[in-house]
Amino acid sequence: MPHIEVRDLSMAYGDFIVQSGLDFVVNKGDIFIVMGGNGCGKTTLMRALVGLQRPAAGSVLYSGEDFWNAAAEEQQRLKRRLGILFQGGALWSSLTLAENVALPIAEYSGLPPARVDELVAFKLALVGLAGCEDLYPAELSGGMRKRAGLARAIALDPDILVIDEPSSGLDPLTARRLDELIVELRDSLGTTIVVVTHELASILSIGNNSIYLDSESRSMIATGHPQDALKNGHPKVRHFLTRGGEAPPPRLNVPAETP
Repeated sequence: MPHIEVRDLSMAYGDFIVQSGLDFVVNKGDIFIVMGGNGCGKTTLMRALVGLQRPAAGSVLYSGEDFWNAAAEEQQRLKRRLGILFQGGALWSSLTLAENVALPIAEYSGLPPARVDELVAFKLALVGLAGCEDLYPAELSGGMRKRAGLARAIALDPDILVIDEPSSGLDPLTARRLDELIVELRDSLGTTIVVVTHELASILSIGNNSIYLDSESRSMIATGHPQDALKNGHPKVRHFLTRGGEAPPPRLNVPAETP
């Protein structure tokens, strides 16, 4: 059974249709890329996937359970299977890193404070921020804020991790290290990952399956593995992946785990 299945999904703001007729499957262990240019609806799709915005039509199924047709308490249960890294990190500026990561654990686990502290230290160590527990978001670089947001996103050991524009605002070396971390988390935690991005280096280096959202037709183009799409895909996708010129070299080219 697919980990995520999207069926005939349409998204709109009032009468304006953003995307329609989206059909795709995300399998367990995928690093699934949602790509496209600015304004094509990538973030709107992400909001529909994680329960922040009801679609105009269609279904989002998690392991066969229809999220948008579920009762409110079932939706809350399904949401706890998700971890979300927003583009800006979305950390609480008045809380330390430890307090940011501890917040969902303390809220939903019922664990004693000492055990929460242990888990927080472990999650921060997973993303390379061991010893940074007492720092505030304003004291961090852009890459460290992304890592801190990632630590909070995996605080409850989610089955599925959704990441919005992970490389946005980062220099190439920091972006590469974050891509490597995403692959490591997929491999070590067994998490299925959906990455919403327009960054070519990330698309070609970490993705093993993908769709392209076309702003002209307001529909998707199924692209499969980004490397295959670069060579033999739809002309619009090839143009996007080369930006109309020579294709950039891939960085990691890490295959997905076999489910």
